[in-house]
Amino acid sequence: MLSAFVRAFRTPDLRRKLLFTLGIMAIFRFGSFVPTPGIDYTNVRVCTEPGTDGSVLGLVNLFSGGALLQLSVFALGVMPYITASIIVQLLRVVIPRFEALHKEGQSGTAVLTQYTRYLTIGLAILQATTIITVARTGNLYPDCNLDILVDDSVMTILLMILTMTAGTGLIMWLGELITERGVGNGMSLLIFTSIASSFPSAFRQIQLADDGAIKLAIFVVISLLVIGLIVFVEQSQRRIPVQYAKRMVGRRMYGGSSTYIPIKINMSGVIPVIFASSLMALPVLAAQFADPTDSWVQWVSSNLADPGQNIYIAVYVALILFFAFFYTSITFNPDDVADNMKRYGGFIPGIRAGRPTAEYLQYVITRITTAGAIYLAIVALIPTIAFKLMGISTTIPFGGTSLLILVSVGLETVKQIDSQLQQRHYEGFLR
Repeated sequence: MLSAFVRAFRTPDLRRKLLFTLGIMAIFRFGSFVPTPGIDYTNVRVCTEPGTDGSVLGLVNLFSGGALLQLSVFALGVMPYITASIIVQLLRVVIPRFEALHKEGQSGTAVLTQYTRYLTIGLAILQATTIITVARTGNLYPDCNLDILVDDSVMTILLMILTMTAGTGLIMWLGELITERGVGNGMSLLIFTSIASSFPSAFRQIQLADDGAIKLAIFVVISLLVIGLIVFVEQSQRRIPVQYAKRMVGRRMYGGSSTYIPIKINMSGVIPVIFASSLMALPVLAAQFADPTDSWVQWVSSNLADPGQNIYIAVYVALILFFAFFYTSITFNPDDVADNMKRYGGFIPGIRAGRPTAEYLQYVITRITTAGAIYLAIVALIPTIAFKLMGISTTIPFGGTSLLILVSVGLETVKQIDSQLQQRHYEGFLR
């Protein structure tokens, strides 16, 4: 395996791609520490010390590599782009024009990508305004009473919004550069970088707690078990055999081959967990702007602010299950697959072509998605329950969402590097 890494860096083309990817990731991390104009960086450093940072925007802060709570130029991270991409995919169900563009191939995908960029900028402006408003009210750091903004004039606020929005645009461009000239999916690797960068502070924070060494050991064991579960499930798939009948086209014979339809257990990926986490944070964020004496604000603070509460867990699981089925229904259409198979003379052995094939595929997808949704809920809840039992109340980067992203991105990147190595040396990472 180590020799494979050496061969990868000895190959000029692959070495350039790897170094280019690492360079972009370094620029991304550097931008996470550049403060936004109008921010008192000294007070921000005091307020972001371990045990004082807030958890209302914990998911966004995690995906920004800690840049959000530091109010840097990359404070928004990749969340606006992720949200915009998911919204554009969901709009394919509502807007027929988007579905038609998706079916046009590369040209339609380019138009959808342009729509995603515009929506990303709009969401960045909205999120930057929200974050600065939260910072002005003092709710970004609940345990810190220091002034974060040097000047809260209109021009300074507009400059801060413009800077954060420009930072989001720069992140989007860096991610596309990695996709075009580097190795792997650019935005996924930037998310990977953000989450991995939080590891040292998380380890240090656990060690500072009571019985830190024991908790850290248990913590590592649980994380390794969850990673093993994620690798096992993400690599698993149900293969539905497909047989193509022989047919004559002119003077040539086509078909007569056997193949299969690979159906992953978790077809929706990490999107259901991200959606569920984002929706669970909305009531808590809205409560920050309301009167603390209101009954609904007190209910939200006591039931939805802490991930260890029973109501929070129940709603969280329900949202994960719903979005798992919903997103799978968008990405995999049994009717379209059955029609394509029938058009090219394909059939599933023992199943008639056409409507019976679509019903069979829908039956298989429903059963597999049920298992995949339960798996996502378990992965998302195991760290939360374990941390609650160990008495760790801090937001750390080893939750179900972050582990699922780390493992999925790592597997996909290794596959791409492995395929390029096999093109040149006929050997991958593992012989």
